[in-house]
Amino acid sequence: MKLPSSAAGLTTAVLLAPLLGAPGMPAAHAADAGALPALNMEATVKAAQIDPRRADNTLTPGAKASVLLVERALRDRRLLDAKWVDGYFGTTTVTAYAGYQKSLGLSGLDANGLPGRTSLTSLGAGRFKVTRIVDPGPRVSSGGFVVNTRTRTMLTEAKRLLGRDLKLDQGSYNPGGDPTSAGTHDGGGVVDISVEGMNSATRTAVVRGLRRVGFAAWVRNPQQDDWPWHIHAVAISDTALSGQAQNQVGDYYLGLNGLAGRGPDDGPKVTIRTWEEYRRR
Repeated sequence: MKLPSSAAGLTTAVLLAPLLGAPGMPAAHAADAGALPALNMEATVKAAQIDPRRADNTLTPGAKASVLLVERALRDRRLLDAKWVDGYFGTTTVTAYAGYQKSLGLSGLDANGLPGRTSLTSLGAGRFKVTRIVDPGPRVSSGGFVVNTRTRTMLTEAKRLLGRDLKLDQGSYNPGGDPTSAGTHDGGGVVDISVEGMNSATRTAVVRGLRRVGFAAWVRNPQQDDWPWHIHAVAISDTALSGQAQNQVGDYYLGLNGLAGRGPDDGPKVTIRTWEEYRRR
């Protein structure tokens, strides 16, 4: 039987309704209605480095929504008291997150309180999707020292910008290494660079180049501690950073020199960017 044109149109509308969503809702929005919220891993990791070093409860710009997703998930697992669900990734949230990492059977650098890809994905199951991934990659060799692939790629780009080679004095993942390093090299993302043959202007230029590609970097001199002249560089947002290196990154964002005395930053002023932000510039 052939339906009248008006009835046929009504039938078509009814059949298409589930595909188009509720009346007045665009089809694209209807398709996304059940989507999970997105967690920005870059912003979350940045907050986890900076917030614990603040003297107040100022939130890291652009991180609040993602940090809240993490804190609510930790609260629901009884790892974080509800009063700390505030979008501020301070020491209490770092400790709670480290507890979650340990509950997954992770240990060492994988349970350092910095949200890594594996633990964030697990925490977000059924709650949020992880976007803007930060991944340090596997351990590799660079100039005879152990680093990870992210750090090696950052160093390669810094060399290209500077038009010169950079010789490492110390690499990453070096627990119990140089005692003057105070644990900063115990994890990933940290290197010391030789300044042999460099004058003051060249040393400053190298630090500027390292900072441009995403390192918190400083020239270190013998007047500061029991060490020779060198350049110390920490890859911002490397999720395998030791606790000491995390603190140095946080201090860098706050305009400090990364030393125990927390003096003012003595390096060249550049726009602070992570490696991922540098690549998108």
